[in-house]
Amino acid sequence: MPDTRGEAGGVREVKSAARTVDLLEVLAARGDRPARLQELADELGVPRSSMYALLQTLISRGWVRTDLTGSLYGIGIHALLTGTSYLDSDPRLRAVRPYLDEASEALGETIHMGRLDGRDVAYLATRESHEYLRTISRVGRRLPAHVGALGKALLAERPDGELPEGPYEALTPNTHTDRGTLLADLAEIRARGYAVDREEGVSGLVGFGFALRYDNPPQDAVSCSVPVARLTPEHEERIVAVMREIRAKTEAAVPTGSGAAHWR
Repeated sequence: MPDTRGEAGGVREVKSAARTVDLLEVLAARGDRPARLQELADELGVPRSSMYALLQTLISRGWVRTDLTGSLYGIGIHALLTGTSYLDSDPRLRAVRPYLDEASEALGETIHMGRLDGRDVAYLATRESHEYLRTISRVGRRLPAHVGALGKALLAERPDGELPEGPYEALTPNTHTDRGTLLADLAEIRARGYAVDREEGVSGLVGFGFALRYDNPPQDAVSCSVPVARLTPEHEERIVAVMREIRAKTEAAVPTGSGAAHWR
């Protein structure tokens, strides 16, 4: 997918704002690995003194946290509060949530909703299976679009020309790393009507992804994930049937032009 950062609508990017966002994204991507001042300065190409001043400003506002020695830096709690506000205010997500619950109750498996964000998919909602509990929720996390059922379902709704050249990042031995094989998979998805991820994103899991076509092109998708050990042909058939129905109900509940804000 194209990178939309930089100039927008002919307006020059504000360097200080861009630097702040870049810093927060770097810290967020590191997860539980805090960074040192010099690491951040080097990664963003910023003078050490400027990076220190920016960090201190963000610490005072709660966007960055530091340890007792003041030498390690991580993402702050205000990032969580802002992210929660996004989830609470999104009309699409509010409309989809009841159908995620319905799919979870019908199938007993893990159900996700995700949104395309550049070349990644961001997870907006998850209903975990009682049979397979994750230790860390996926909500708010991102995965490359080419590795999972959610992302592939959304990529299949777009022209092949938008797909960047490979090689692509591999998360498992089954991940598509070659543009040609991914294009062939996307063609199958279009013919089938949904995406299948057979241990491409997470070893031991199979996913079934369905684009939600209330936007054109679709930005959101839902999926069902199931451990390989529990996936029989009969169970797969039921998953596809239930998720097709969930997609139809969701698209009917969020019709195009329903009056909800169309953000870009």
